[in-house]
Amino acid sequence: MADLLEMPSRIEPCSFDDNVPSKIADLAADLSTAAATLGSRLHPQTAASLADLVRLMNSYYSNLIEGHHTLPKDIERALAGDFDPNEARRNFQIENLEHIRLQRLIDQQHAQGGLPMPTSSDTVRWLHREFYRAAPEALLWIEGAGRRFRMEPGLFRSDPAHDVQVGRHIPPPSGRVESFMGHFEQRYRLDRLGKSGQIIAMAAAHHRLNYIHPFPDGNGRVSRLMSHAIGLHAGIGVAGLWSVSRGLARGLESPQEYIQMMAYADSPRQGDLDGRGNLSLKALAEFVEWFLKVCLDQVVFMGGLFELDHLARRYKAYLEQEGLQPEAFYILEYLLWAGEMPRGEASRRTGLKERSAREVLSGLVERGLVASATPKGPVSLRFPVAAAERLFPLLFPQT
Repeated sequence: MADLLEMPSRIEPCSFDDNVPSKIADLAADLSTAAATLGSRLHPQTAASLADLVRLMNSYYSNLIEGHHTLPKDIERALAGDFDPNEARRNFQIENLEHIRLQRLIDQQHAQGGLPMPTSSDTVRWLHREFYRAAPEALLWIEGAGRRFRMEPGLFRSDPAHDVQVGRHIPPPSGRVESFMGHFEQRYRLDRLGKSGQIIAMAAAHHRLNYIHPFPDGNGRVSRLMSHAIGLHAGIGVAGLWSVSRGLARGLESPQEYIQMMAYADSPRQGDLDGRGNLSLKALAEFVEWFLKVCLDQVVFMGGLFELDHLARRYKAYLEQEGLQPEAFYILEYLLWAGEMPRGEASRRTGLKERSAREVLSGLVERGLVASATPKGPVSLRFPVAAAERLFPLLFPQT
């Protein structure tokens, strides 16, 4: 048994090779199709503003999975530099900000054609180092089971003191993590796979990275950011308009599914008909199927929220509830389609005289619904949390 724990092949099977189950192949195709239509009618400027909201949402759910519950409005406060005086809650806010910053960086790298191979050891280390770049010391010290040490951001486990047990699972010994990650990198070389293969690898690699547990802490966060990057690489990331964190936190029917399915995928091979590797091929197939269903569910959900006609109706209802002038709707509706509007256009869009139109526009700016890069520059849409919770029902839990 000790020899098996030391061997990188312990994480096999890593894929289905040429025998992809038909359910999984169909899910990969459906996910690709759904992603192609998500946000297809959105103006790029509107899509960019929505991507900012989605990053905030992803950081919220990723933190929630770790048991760190920071309300969306408190994340928004932190983005504006307003931190909670309580140290623990302030540290949670910092985690949210670092997730948002790092996901934005991943999205920018992809848009510029410079996204590194998401499954390489270097990229995995980079994700961990970047996430913990600004971490307070309290988040870097690992304590328990008679040990205490400081985690170094971006460094794999390498000392016996770093050995850990996660539930029933015993990850590889710390001294062997480098070799396991070398095997992981080779088995998940995305440039050797077609689009469908990359989508399937997004799911399988998510589990196998956590199985290796390369860092003393932060593996779940890194795996979710890696999955996001793989989705972009595979062409289903849709400029950051969806991500898997919300789906993993909610499950298809229960929030407990993520933990249960990850543990199930740890299962050893069950007999000669269950593949040829150390781990269960059947369990891997069921995990990948579940993971891709979660992704598809999220893409379809976000597509419904961002459908322009429905969003326009929700804007109209929101303005009525907030007691804003009805003419404000014509500005918001125009921005949905056009992306931005010179300030001088407000009168023509609302049908009001210039002074009244300026007052309507100022009201939207004060509510954070529109903004501009410069004081007199053209305005575009923004999605503050207070409005987003009504404009995008169920994006966040009811709070």
